[in-house]
Order: sequence, then structure tokens, then C-alpha cells
Amino acid sequence: MFLEILLAITIGVLTGVITGLTPGIHINLISALAISFAPAILKVTSPISLVIFIVSMSVVHTFLDSIPSIFLGAPDSATALGVLPGHRYLLKGYGLMAVKLTLIGSLGAVILSIVLFPLFVIIVKNGYPLIKDYIGYMLIFVVVFMILRDRKKFWALFVFLLSGCLGLVVLNMPLLKNPLFPLFSGMYGISTLIISLNTCSVIPKQKEEQHIKLKPLITLKALFSGQFSGFLTAVLPGLGAATAAVISMQITRKLGDNGFMVLMGSIGTVNFILSLATLYVLDKARNGSIIAVQQITETSLGLIMILLMTIIISASLAVYLTLKIGKLFARHITKINYRKLVYSIIIFITILVFMMTGFIGLAVLVTSTAIGIIPAIIKVTRTQAMGCLLLPVILYFI
Repeated sequence: MFLEILLAITIGVLTGVITGLTPGIHINLISALAISFAPAILKVTSPISLVIFIVSMSVVHTFLDSIPSIFLGAPDSATALGVLPGHRYLLKGYGLMAVKLTLIGSLGAVILSIVLFPLFVIIVKNGYPLIKDYIGYMLIFVVVFMILRDRKKFWALFVFLLSGCLGLVVLNMPLLKNPLFPLFSGMYGISTLIISLNTCSVIPKQKEEQHIKLKPLITLKALFSGQFSGFLTAVLPGLGAATAAVISMQITRKLGDNGFMVLMGSIGTVNFILSLATLYVLDKARNGSIIAVQQITETSLGLIMILLMTIIISASLAVYLTLKIGKLFARHITKINYRKLVYSIIIFITILVFMMTGFIGLAVLVTSTAIGIIPAIIKVTRTQAMGCLLLPVILYFI
């Protein structure tokens, strides 16, 4: 049994590396495949081992997914807001530093989430019934605060409503599978790459040995903010990691780029770990991986303890792998012509979108890219474009 579990963790870690580094291949897709092939898989292994594989893969994914976001500008929903600061690091020669900062966030999230896990179980059990009817109004307050603090309030409202209308249309398209992939790839990925073509033609040499100036107070602020927003996404239906990041940014200000990257690294990891608390207390799944766990085996305290141990082991391996792979990217990305790289990534993402979502997805990609460029042109905060998720979620709760 021990060797079987060890093998499940190993395969999960390797699969998480693949999903984390490959834009468009998400853990939800692999989890769905695991459910589909579960009858065949369970003939050669146990339900516990299959669940351990899914959890191990999911945790490693949250560590590795910062690398394509920073070096390639290809985000998923958890890293979308980190594209622009991450790209700034890259163009200054500090791409590896950005990866290390997200790594601090992910590892810190694992430690804090496991330490606070019993507390979150109590909060979910007693607090969820009290706040579930007021979430929509809380989000409206967040949106109003976002717009009022922007210097160009009219344009901030315009971008929010424009992106929000797009989100309403896209998320209600029954024929469009995986709608967030073309939506975020355009809004934060391709738009950022197009903007960068006008400001940079060469990726500078990436500095491998660098001292990270990160104040302990800023780090703690970022990590606890990540715990709060990750908790919201784990507990409340309809809230995703990107929405949680927006909420965190309104609550915890003046983090700077370093603190922001730590925050971005922590949110996805917190969201996944605390989803286990939601599963245990409410018997509700908030993401694809947890849905798979729920369908494969019954939830118990013993299972949760095993999965938390799996998370610790997988996270330890993920730290080493993220550093190694990040260094490889930093060393070799400068050997590539920047403009050709950007065009290649745009073509690659476009092909992926077409393969996964068809012509409808391409239309969403083009539209979201156009909207994603607007904030850079009119000089408003790009978080306003998160209206593509916030507006549908607000309407869902209200």
C-alpha cells in the first residue's frame, strides 16, 4: 500500500508539472478524465491512490503555473492578474525573481493553510450560513471601492461594465466549453503581449543570483490576504481565484510588486487546500479536482488527514521542481528573438483556443483581447477588466 501511494504521488507530481507548464491543459480537464476512466483505473489501484494522484497533481500545478504566466504571458484564471507585474519583472531581467516570489506565496500558503485548517473547519461550519445571503452586496461594495479609487472613474466604470457584459455573454454560452480559457487568454495574456511589442524588442539577460528585497510585514500581509481570499473562493460558489485576487487587492493595499507576486502565488494554493475543508464540512465541491475526489470516495476525517500529508509531500517536491524549471526558462528564454517568441505564443494560444473551444472561442479571444488593451490605452487599472467575472458573480448571488 505504501509503494502504491508513493507511486500515486510521483505520477501526480509529474502530471502537475505538465499541466502547470502547458497553457490550456488544466487540472480540471485531467480530473474529469480521471472520473471518466475511474472504473478501469480502480481495477488496478485503490480509490485512495487515485484521489492522492488528483490532489498531488493539483497542488503541484498551483506552484508551476506561474512560470508560463511570467515567461510566456499565458495565464489561467488563478494567475491572470499576475501577468502584467510578472511581465515587468521579465523585461527587467528579473523573471526568475518573480517565480521565486510566487513560490514563497505558494509554500507559505501550504504552511498557513494546514496550520489554520482546524480553524477554517470551525468557521465554515458556523459562519457560512450567516454570510451566504449577503455575498452579492459585499461584492458590490468591492466594485464601487475599486472604481472610486481609480483616478479616471468614468473610464474605470466603462471598462468594468464592458468586460462585465462580455463575461455575462461568455459564461452563459451553452456551446462554449472551458469559457475562462479564451476569456483570460485574451483579456490578460495576448493583450499584454501585444502591448509589450510596442515597448520591448529584446528580452534582457535574466539574473539568476539575486537578492529578493521582501519585508517580513509585507510577506505576512500578502500571505494572510491570500488566506482570506482563498477561503472565500473555497467556501462560496461562483467565486474564482481571480475574483479573490481582486478582493484581496482592495483589502490589502501598498503591497508593491513583490508583495503582489507573493499574493498571486498563494491564492490558487489556498483555494485548493481550503476546498478540502468545504468538502469535509459542507460536502460541497468548489473546483474540478475536489468534484473528482467527491465522486471517487467518501469523505472522512481520516481521508482529509491523508490528503493533507499528501499536500505537504507534493509541495516539498514542487518547490525544488519550480526552482529548477524556472532557472531553465531564465537561462534559455534570452536566446530567443523576443518578437518572434511573442508572435509564436500568440499563435500557439490561438491554436489551443480553437482546438478546445472552436470558432466561438476564437471570437471570445479576439473580443477579450480588444477589451484587455483598453486599460493600457486610457490608463486605468487593469483590475477593472475583472468585471468579466465580478459582474456575473454579483448577479448570481443577487
